[in-house]
Amino acid sequence: MAQPFLKWAGGKRQLLSRIEERLPSDIENCKTYIEPFIGGGAVLFHMLGKYQFEKVYISDLNPELTLCYEVIQSSIDLLIEELDKLVKNYPSNMDERKKVYYQIRSDWNKSVGDLDSFTLKQKATRAATTIFMNKTCFNGLFRVNRKGEFNVPIGSYVKPSFPSEDALRSVHSALQNVQINTAPFEECLPFVDDETFVYFDPPYRPLSESSSFVSYSKDDFNDEDQSKLSELFRTLDSMGARLLLSNSDPKNTVPDDNFFDELYSGYKIERVSANRAINSNPEKRGPITELLISNY
Repeated sequence: MAQPFLKWAGGKRQLLSRIEERLPSDIENCKTYIEPFIGGGAVLFHMLGKYQFEKVYISDLNPELTLCYEVIQSSIDLLIEELDKLVKNYPSNMDERKKVYYQIRSDWNKSVGDLDSFTLKQKATRAATTIFMNKTCFNGLFRVNRKGEFNVPIGSYVKPSFPSEDALRSVHSALQNVQINTAPFEECLPFVDDETFVYFDPPYRPLSESSSFVSYSKDDFNDEDQSKLSELFRTLDSMGARLLLSNSDPKNTVPDDNFFDELYSGYKIERVSANRAINSNPEKRGPITELLISNY
């Protein structure tokens, strides 16, 4: 079964068993699977490995992320070749690594916004570089500034966990017949009918001011966007689609914060345990709850 090839903030690997337990009872009758915030793809690859769908639609607003999926889907040999070059040329000495990493990051930033004009080879190089930086930067973050420039410092990994050729080819196989779009979440609407299952995993609402950072795209996903997403949720519900949404639980830090309880009033709201850290002080870290909201 294919596995995520990127480390992504808010990745769902640890929640897969809880998500599986909460899938619609008639999931095998759903002909279409849609995931509008694809991120690292843990849920996508789980679904593709276990269920058969006639149509699969994934999207994200982050063009660098969707480019990685597109290149792996259509140009796997080129991507493997380009990533292999980067890995082989990455020094073992940390001081030398810093020079190489920051030069690669600088070169990547010079081409922000140019993706539409790239050749197939340039796209493969770009995607390979994004994967390389994801595996060598601090904590596997994808964070950009307002200009769209990648600004995560180098990580301290002695042996970065680059995806193997076999792992990438498994992803390539899994992505065949998957429609990939760079688009806002609202644009999934035309693909939905009453035989559709939609999983929403939007950028989580920050639990505190200190946890508020832009790690998905150069644009914030704020409370107004969360509200717009809930409106789409209600629209798709009225169309008969099965819907599951995950998000942070604000009650972890503010017990009387009913933001999501009010936003998704009338739907099934479950709080499940997760092992995410929400405090920079290790002594104050502990298990927290996250939300899984469904219309079934």
